[in-house]
Amino acid sequence: MKAIITTGAGGPEVLALGETQAPVAGPGEVLIDVVAAGINRADVQQRRGFYPPPPGTSELLGLEVSGRIAAFGPNVTRPFSLGEKVVALLTGGGYAAQVAVPAGQVLALPAGIDVISAAGLPEVAATVYSNLFMTAQLQAGETVLVHGGAGGIGAMAIQLAKAAGARVITTAGSDEKVAMLTSYLGADLAVNYRTHDFVAAVKDFTDGLGANVILDVVGAKYLARNVESLADYGRLMVIGLQGGATAELNLGNLLTKRAAIIGTTLRARSVEEKTVIMDGVRDHVWPLVASGAVKPMVDKTFPLAQVVAAHEYLESGQHVGKVLLTL
Repeated sequence: MKAIITTGAGGPEVLALGETQAPVAGPGEVLIDVVAAGINRADVQQRRGFYPPPPGTSELLGLEVSGRIAAFGPNVTRPFSLGEKVVALLTGGGYAAQVAVPAGQVLALPAGIDVISAAGLPEVAATVYSNLFMTAQLQAGETVLVHGGAGGIGAMAIQLAKAAGARVITTAGSDEKVAMLTSYLGADLAVNYRTHDFVAAVKDFTDGLGANVILDVVGAKYLARNVESLADYGRLMVIGLQGGATAELNLGNLLTKRAAIIGTTLRARSVEEKTVIMDGVRDHVWPLVASGAVKPMVDKTFPLAQVVAAHEYLESGQHVGKVLLTL
């Protein structure tokens, strides 16, 4: 089958369209004919050689797809049908014509969403729902700071937090993105981190109280400033390391606030954990997507053969929302 092969660790130029053996659906798995695949920062890190797939999983890039069910392995109990349009959360293998995935990580499309746009939903929906609501327990009336609001995760986090009745502060790297995040996605405050201090902005917006929850994709570079931005009993959710993995922290600031720093990843979780998360997405996120309260944010699509250009575009930082590959 057609798939994107990685010829080595490095820049986008190491990606090439090639042929590889087609997967076979094992026990409890479904086989999906892929229509579109989402591109994520984790794919970039894996391509660079910094984020290897868990042992025993596909070496191919791609953590989310949309498509149609082509076959069932033994012992699939979920009520899917052949040809049904679905999305899937993957451990890898999405940049390919077919993928085999545990049925618990597969969901039927939300009502009213086309099969290509849907490819940008599973990874961001699962990441945001599991972190903001399952772990951080974000509540109506609380304030959440979402870093990287113009990315796929950020755009989903803003919308889900607003739908839950939270107040949302977000950061972005240009005035144009800042304007979009407030006018289109409904953020209460958007801060251009290149020209303004987000710590001061958070304190001003909250009358000095700070943010109850912070969703952070930056990591080390923002650690001390994030803790400074937290409210008493605040929860800092670190889900990315775009700004490095090692930082010093004055723990006194954390103790004084009785706050928590929680680091999570989605990819390495067990099938059972991912099934619970995806069931939560189906029950709590999909109705919001179907009603239009949460919009899939697709910036641009590229044919699979143009994967190099797609990765270059993602890394340029120009995008707002998701970048997809289509087959």
